[in-house]
Amino acid sequence: MSFIADKQTLDDLSLLGKYNANSIFSLFNQVKTRGAEKLLDTMFLHPLTDADQINARSAAFRYFGDQPIPFPFEEQLLGSTEAFLDEGSNSNFPLALWQISRKKLAALLVKDDAYELQLQGIANCVQLLKGFTTLLGQLEKEGRDKNTPWEKWVAGARSIVRDKRLQNINDERSLLQTARLHYLLAHVFQDKLKALLALTYEIEVYITVSGIAKAKGFSYAKALPKEKNVLAAKGVKHPGLDKAVPNTLSFNGNSNVLFLTGANMAGKSTLMKATGIMVYLAHMGFPVAAQELEFSVLDGIYSSVNVPDDLNRGYSHFYAEVLRVKKVAEEVDADKHLFVIFDELFKGTNVKDAYDATLAVTAAFTAFRDCFFIISTHIFEVGDALKTEGDHIQFEFLPTIMEGTVPKYTYTLQKGITTDRQGMIIIENEGILDML
Repeated sequence: MSFIADKQTLDDLSLLGKYNANSIFSLFNQVKTRGAEKLLDTMFLHPLTDADQINARSAAFRYFGDQPIPFPFEEQLLGSTEAFLDEGSNSNFPLALWQISRKKLAALLVKDDAYELQLQGIANCVQLLKGFTTLLGQLEKEGRDKNTPWEKWVAGARSIVRDKRLQNINDERSLLQTARLHYLLAHVFQDKLKALLALTYEIEVYITVSGIAKAKGFSYAKALPKEKNVLAAKGVKHPGLDKAVPNTLSFNGNSNVLFLTGANMAGKSTLMKATGIMVYLAHMGFPVAAQELEFSVLDGIYSSVNVPDDLNRGYSHFYAEVLRVKKVAEEVDADKHLFVIFDELFKGTNVKDAYDATLAVTAAFTAFRDCFFIISTHIFEVGDALKTEGDHIQFEFLPTIMEGTVPKYTYTLQKGITTDRQGMIIIENEGILDML
């Protein structure tokens, strides 16, 4: 089963986007090779839903964080070798010999460069094999070849560089030797070499991501089976903010809804996005911007932060919000374990309707104990009505401290419901009314 996160959620949390400098993908995309970038993209598109797989990947990142090494291969060499292998070779040696002979003859007669390109491809592959051999010996000497994330890579490298058919490769080769080597590399060992390249890209991702985690002070989450039905996080921050204020959050089957209040600019949206990003990255097995995180595996995450209207369909902003709530309600009602974020429910309608709808929807969601919800609103009066619904709702707020007429924000959660409203103060401080 795939982890669920639709386009709205991915956009709300700015998770994807190679060309978006502010995306979470870009934060981790400091790899040097195209192969590693493709793998990183795949990891972002397909979070995991198995606790053991998540913990295994986290352990691999942690290993390289504890034992940092620079990535030992050049991007150009890996890329050219991959291109050489993709071309392949004939399925039998006589045909391979005939093909390379034709290319050499064409090079002599009509100055065709195909033969030189073939020789360069072989040379690049041989050079990379020498690098593999050196690294393999180093890993074996240091005892990293067993019971470490290097183990699969080591096994793959051994099966190639220690094969008798690839021993004693000289730089000077006859046409027959060149054809034989091309046949071995691009046909006989093609699949093994491609698999080893894939493992090499995986190692690069481990090295790069763990280095970023160490530099930024991220930690690694512990995944639990779905039936545990808990999520406990300490020191949650937004990974894109270097000076973010940490907060602590906790959910379980008996306390599955967080009702969040606070004035404009108090930090509600940032906190909710930070939590959603943390949940998503945790299911990838990636480091998270938190001091600690322990969580039960979920089926997916849904958010409603920046719901756009749809002029083509004639949907107003409010109707788009209603459809988003309907979509989430259908998924929740399908017995899925989900993390749900609603930032300012029903802000596209009048205060009375927004009050009634927020109250009804929030109260209804408390019944789905296998799902966790964060619901924010400016309509703090809803919180007072929700207190009669039982103990399944947590009430927390982000406070505002007034210094004269200037609001200051702590960005630190407190228990309870705030009545802070500083909208008009901010408007007056900006001198808008004086302009008018």
